[in-house]
Amino acid sequence: MSDPVSGPARQWRFDWRLLLFSGLFLPLLVFLGSWQLERADEKQAQLARWETQSNELEWPVHLAAGLEEGQPVTLSGRYREMTWLLDNRTRDGAPGYEVLTLFQPENGAALIVNRGWVQAPRRRDEFPDLDTPFEAAVLSGRLNEYPDPPVLMETSDDQTGWPRRVQALTQTDVQGVSPTVAPLIMRLEGPDQPGAYRADWAPDRMGPQTHYGYAAQWFSLAAALIILTVVASYRKTGNDDDNG
Repeated sequence: MSDPVSGPARQWRFDWRLLLFSGLFLPLLVFLGSWQLERADEKQAQLARWETQSNELEWPVHLAAGLEEGQPVTLSGRYREMTWLLDNRTRDGAPGYEVLTLFQPENGAALIVNRGWVQAPRRRDEFPDLDTPFEAAVLSGRLNEYPDPPVLMETSDDQTGWPRRVQALTQTDVQGVSPTVAPLIMRLEGPDQPGAYRADWAPDRMGPQTHYGYAAQWFSLAAALIILTVVASYRKTGNDDDNG
């Protein structure tokens, strides 16, 4: 007597459409997961190299080797009086500026330091009160591109004195007051740095952990595809009206 509780038996049924679909997408998913693992290893090696260079290389050697966005650097030197206020920067809904000041290392080319965000006064014709330490200081941060506006905007070039309000700042602009300047700027690593304001930057670069996370997602999709293919390939016996 058959068991009324148990359902019909299942057996493997060949479905070329299902196997073709899985055969096309499974290698792609595995490739993407492996690629993300390789990117994570490359990023890990890059970060290790950067940290070693930051601790061992002098600023002129960094310049000669070529600067890279996201690279950590530690510099000894002094702030100069040239400060640009990068306009239209908001935090928590409040209007303000990012404070960009020229910094002269003990050796090598000067560079722009982004000291963080400061709230703007209520009156447009007023500047925020800035406190720039001019004594010798050691700064730590990461290199970043010069700030370009999302659309083409012109900055008035008839401003005199410091600070100056700008919509964007390019290396060419800075070379007007300091002919030798680095091709990248530095963002201070935190508000505890000398001369820093609100320097709470969001991470700019994708770290190794992010790549590992993406790899896990791709491999999970590959595993899910295998399981679904196997489950879908087992059909109930006694149901022979499937002409596929």
